[in-house]
Amino acid sequence: MAIFTGAGVAIVTPMQENGEVNYDKLGELLEEQIAGGTDAIIICGTTGESSTLSHEEHLDVIKYAIDKVAKRIPVIAGTGSNCTETAVYLSQEAEKYGADALLLVTPYYNKATQKGLKLHFTKVANSVKIPIILYNVPSRTGCNILPETAAELVKTVDNIVGIKEASGNLSQVAKLMSLAGEEIELYSGNDDQIVPIMSLGGKGVISVLSNVAPKQTHEIAASYLAGDMEKSRRMQLEAIDLIEALFCEVNPIPVKTALNLMGKEVGPLRGPLCEMDEKNVQRLRKAMENYGLL
Repeated sequence: MAIFTGAGVAIVTPMQENGEVNYDKLGELLEEQIAGGTDAIIICGTTGESSTLSHEEHLDVIKYAIDKVAKRIPVIAGTGSNCTETAVYLSQEAEKYGADALLLVTPYYNKATQKGLKLHFTKVANSVKIPIILYNVPSRTGCNILPETAAELVKTVDNIVGIKEASGNLSQVAKLMSLAGEEIELYSGNDDQIVPIMSLGGKGVISVLSNVAPKQTHEIAASYLAGDMEKSRRMQLEAIDLIEALFCEVNPIPVKTALNLMGKEVGPLRGPLCEMDEKNVQRLRKAMENYGLL
């Protein structure tokens, strides 16, 4: 059985004006996501600015989310690192807190070989018992999980069960599914490719868009899963302009800006991320207005 089907939100980490994590606001966002029909919470991923959180903050945010959600929907903790031992430590702690699954990003900066990726992910997986979703986002990590590597991992490591595919390469995704098929739980890591990836056997999406449009993102995936592919396709296309605006600067700059425009008061970003260029703010505002969010 899949960890989840549908739309999981890669949720932001709200900050106070002094840069500290705003747990009260995070609690509000979690409740709004659950009320909006979101199918899973992905905490401390890229969108959650995990790379700027200290280890203590990282684990505190994961624990807070798990306790707040209280098993109403799955909580998937981002515990990847470019250091294998750090990834093991974060993963083991998240498991102790009660995470339903883990999201492990490809080691960044080190640019591991495919052999190194297999060793890294296998060691982390063997350190815990809960399910693991690999996260392939070569545009940010400089390292691509080849289809053959992902297929081997899901076939040989019991608790590596899925992959969040954000390579943008649909040919690569098709190759992966031809090799792994029913043995892998595939999730789109790009909001503009929910329907294309689901057409290749995907279970849904791990979404940035869900932060601002949880009901709509859920419905894109749910409609496809229910067999209403025409509705899913139409909703996917209706969201394209907004999705493009949400990625016109590096994530999560635009989505945090969007939430603040909606009055959610999620606060500033942590350096080296900075405030959005005003020209792009106007582009984002227009896209949000056209989508009915403002």
